Amino acid sequence: MEFQAEYIEIANRLQLRYYGIIIVAAMLVGAAVAARLAKRDGKDPDHVWGALTWAIIPAIVLARLWFVIFPPAAVLAQGMDLTWFLQNIGNLENGPLAIWSGGLSIFGAVLGGLGGAYVYLRRNHLPIGQWLDIAGVTLPLGQAIGRWANFINQELYGTVTNLPWGITIDSAHRVDPFKSLIDYPVATTLFHPLFLYESLWNVLAFIVLLNLFLRRRDEFRAGDFFLLYVLQYSFIRFLLEFIRVEVAYIPGTTINSSQAMSVVAFVIALVVFIYRRRAAPRSAEQVKTA
Repeated sequence: MEFQAEYIEIANRLQLRYYGIIIVAAMLVGAAVAARLAKRDGKDPDHVWGALTWAIIPAIVLARLWFVIFPPAAVLAQGMDLTWFLQNIGNLENGPLAIWSGGLSIFGAVLGGLGGAYVYLRRNHLPIGQWLDIAGVTLPLGQAIGRWANFINQELYGTVTNLPWGITIDSAHRVDPFKSLIDYPVATTLFHPLFLYESLWNVLAFIVLLNLFLRRRDEFRAGDFFLLYVLQYSFIRFLLEFIRVEVAYIPGTTINSSQAMSVVAFVIALVVFIYRRRAAPRSAEQVKTA
């Protein structure tokens, strides 16, 4: 029994490290592809790494802050609301600083990373739209890889399913009403792998955006590809939230915070995209030399 307890503890520690390794790998792969696209355009690829450096810390901070402000219903059921997080800052197991235990929101990560990258681009007098387009093309690739960290932590899963690609979730990572092992035995109960659905969608989005960027960029204006990134991700995230079991709500309401943010982001991006289409698109040569 003692050996088994030690084994479980070691396995849990390795699990946490794999979570971090996958997140870092996602950032590095996405940045490497972005650097290659920048070099292909005659831009200095070092600016990709510079922008990433400025983006990392605000991305992590806002990703965690978003989770703290909009904790999932299962976390709230344990009494861990915003007040609890503020009162338990030093709790390195579940507190607001414990990012290694999961609980990073993609919405906060994108907003924080975008803010940090924007400051870097402004400080170096670089064309914002062109560099945001490169980010818009490569962000889905990073997300596709990063979502597998959710698999390691057994999070981001959906409702019960009989589909052959369903996944098992152990009792420690389940939320009500699926915690009951009598009604939902571990060996026979399968859940929708939402992390996989989103990962596959992001792979598809990356392929489509990359092909448009390489072959038909003269039909778009600088900044359009980032808007397309926002549109496609808001769309799929809104739909997947319908079968997600660990839902987060806007405090004091029954409104799904992720769906609300998806709608706001989609509408803003769509309005801006349509408005910009009224102007004649700039040629690829103009985009490269601007």
